[in-house]
Amino acid sequence: MNDEAGIYARESTYLDRYVQFGAAQGRVLSVTFPNAPDDEAAADHELLDRIEDYLSGVEDDFADVTVALTVPTDRRGVLEAVREIPYGEQVGVAQLLRMTPDMDPDDDEDVRTARTALADNPAPLLIPDHRVRDGPSAAPAEVEQRLRSVEGL
Repeated sequence: MNDEAGIYARESTYLDRYVQFGAAQGRVLSVTFPNAPDDEAAADHELLDRIEDYLSGVEDDFADVTVALTVPTDRRGVLEAVREIPYGEQVGVAQLLRMTPDMDPDDDEDVRTARTALADNPAPLLIPDHRVRDGPSAAPAEVEQRLRSVEGL
């Protein structure tokens, strides 16, 4: 990914909305799915090309894309574990907690932390919360279902 800062968006007919992300210093800051892009959004970016390919069925885990995680440490651990879920596979929240260092699926506070991290995920799709079958997603419900469908989940 280039180091150019900005907002990038492209319409996805598959999602029936735009995919938009903000980037700075070679890192993605956020991913959203608006009905209309920001006025200053540019449509030309290599990551948008990859997302478009992904949505048309090309397998991509986006593991090489750096996401700037400015979230509390415990939530960061959960989101980093989500990135380890392979394309086309899904886990439950309990399994996700077992994958996350220092988290316990039997601890109610850890379960709340994981669910909050998923719901507040700054970069759904790149941090594939749609692969957590019984957790919330930061993407709109229709988008989450389409992402699950792309991967056969």
